[in-house]
Amino acid sequence: MKLNQSRCVRAFVWLAAVLCTGTATLAGAQSAIPLLTFFANEDIGAARLSPSGRYLALSVPATSGRMVLAVVPVDSEKAPVVVASASWTDINSFEWVNDDRLVYNTIDLQSPTWHQGFGPGLYSVRRDGSEARQLIRSRWDVVTTGTNISSNVLAPNHALLSVPRNGGNDVIVGEYIFDNLGNLQSITPKRLNVAAGRSQIAALGYPAGALDWVFDRNGEPRAVHTIGGGISQVFWRDAAANTWRSMFKVPTLREPWLPLAVDGADQLYVLTESGTDSTLVLKRFDFKAEKPEDLPLASTPGFDVNPTLMFDRLDEKRLVGIRVDTDAETTVWLDPERKKLQELADARFPGRVNRLHCRDCFGEGALLVESFSDRDPGTYSIYRPLTQTWTTIGRARRAVDPRQMAALDLHRIKARDGLDLPVWVTTPPGKASGPRPAVVLVHGGPWLRGTEWKWNADAQFLASRGYVVIEPEFRGSMGFGQRHFRAGFKNWGTSMQDDVADAVRWAADKGIVDGKRVCIAGASYGGYATFMGAIRHPDLYRCGVAWVAVTDPRLMFEETWANDLSREAQRYQLPAMLGDPVKEADMLKAATPVERAKEIKIPILMAFGLDDRRVPLEHGKRMRAAMQAAGQQPEYVVYDGEGHGWQKVENRIDFWTRVEKFLAKNLN
Repeated sequence: MKLNQSRCVRAFVWLAAVLCTGTATLAGAQSAIPLLTFFANEDIGAARLSPSGRYLALSVPATSGRMVLAVVPVDSEKAPVVVASASWTDINSFEWVNDDRLVYNTIDLQSPTWHQGFGPGLYSVRRDGSEARQLIRSRWDVVTTGTNISSNVLAPNHALLSVPRNGGNDVIVGEYIFDNLGNLQSITPKRLNVAAGRSQIAALGYPAGALDWVFDRNGEPRAVHTIGGGISQVFWRDAAANTWRSMFKVPTLREPWLPLAVDGADQLYVLTESGTDSTLVLKRFDFKAEKPEDLPLASTPGFDVNPTLMFDRLDEKRLVGIRVDTDAETTVWLDPERKKLQELADARFPGRVNRLHCRDCFGEGALLVESFSDRDPGTYSIYRPLTQTWTTIGRARRAVDPRQMAALDLHRIKARDGLDLPVWVTTPPGKASGPRPAVVLVHGGPWLRGTEWKWNADAQFLASRGYVVIEPEFRGSMGFGQRHFRAGFKNWGTSMQDDVADAVRWAADKGIVDGKRVCIAGASYGGYATFMGAIRHPDLYRCGVAWVAVTDPRLMFEETWANDLSREAQRYQLPAMLGDPVKEADMLKAATPVERAKEIKIPILMAFGLDDRRVPLEHGKRMRAAMQAAGQQPEYVVYDGEGHGWQKVENRIDFWTRVEKFLAKNLN
């Protein structure tokens, strides 16, 4: 599909009325791709087929710039119907409840995080735009005109949990119960009829501390994971019973397995550890033996399986596909006909991840294909099996030209102690006369997976400015086995930091980067690693960029309203994963950048959100004061109203403009 700089793209003619939001500008002959190309909001937020595959819903920007929800029959050439919109807020996520009704929530993309409402709310609407109803309140006024029965509208501490797959009018929402410091205590599931606006408790007699629910196709709660007092339990509810029985009771972080899904035959699917690296695999649960079956249903050596299970729409007893993440997303189809459809999509869009969306893949409806790669944020297409015809809907980011983007590759290297260390490398396009300067981008968390093979705005922007981007999945990262994950326990600032350095030195030894021109950067834990990298490996980095950064890990244990970490995490999980604030006070002090600010000798750019509750601004204030006391003057910016990251486009542009100038100054 060609982009025209003088008019709006009309690849799918009936989307023109919604998608025409202005000029789609590509860098073309320009020396640098504009920052807005990377950090603007998406042109297609999401696309969803109805259960029958006959209708398509999309969240797209209107001429006002606000995201709206539009619906159109897949066999129509007419303009789509905008079924939900507002001048003061944006449609965020949405789901089909059945072929006639949708639910959605909202977010204000033109305001920073703090100025959002208490919650995203929840609203329902028919696919023709009629019978709009507010189901869950937010701090905003009513988003759409329509029916609102105030006695039935739920309080803002509710959110959507699940949409049953049976095609009825019910959805499952959760009531989030907090204490007076904002600590989440439990989640109560409720069945909510979106047509009538009535709700009722979905599970009676469920155990205390219920946080993670698993529902069957009818929306019946079947399994729940509870956490409280440092104890983790999983409870199971048989289909014919209304009582819950405990399946195990262990200290937190020592769960033998965790529930994932229930099919139409009451078969429970679970995740459990396997092999020398303790990678997570998918298994069926054997209720007679009271443990997972011996043989895994799906495993991905070197990676945790992390699956999405897909069941046949007409026969929920039949598992037809398993979607997993290794270096890139892939789908294993157990159904031969769906496998053929995957092969068809892969042949049409080679060298890409092609995600198929359909509940009824072979009826009168259509198949939605979301196709993306490391260089392409995504293209949406419709395939009609009955006529064997394809139609392009549009692109997630029309301004991004994949030909100008950088390539992303995963390498497996060895850390200094022999631990397997996955490292992502984003290489700028074009030939280089020699080793390039680099930015080692450390992911946040730290207990999550850093990246996967797909387009990433931060890395692509840095690569567009000529920097190789190195992203190590240091020990403590998730997705690469529980052995790799647990190796990071109580290793902030030590072996976790050494993994980052080992990745840089490997890239320099291979001639991929200029080892004398490297900057370390990251957000949250990545910002912490920026400071500790400058302290632990002072000769390795020329500069550092840290935003929303942890600068004093000990503050994470403070039970205040300004800190959104739960009391449960502070008392039981953090001591095991980070360190005990009393028994291991000396270790934590040595791992605290504020205490060691005088050891930082490189230029630092720091940025914080004024209203961040995950990493409160106190972290930034203390670090800036400590560096100034040591004779350092870091570049420092605070974004009013922002929380743990930058929601407002103007703030994203401002921040990355500062980063661009900072890197150019210090890596040339």
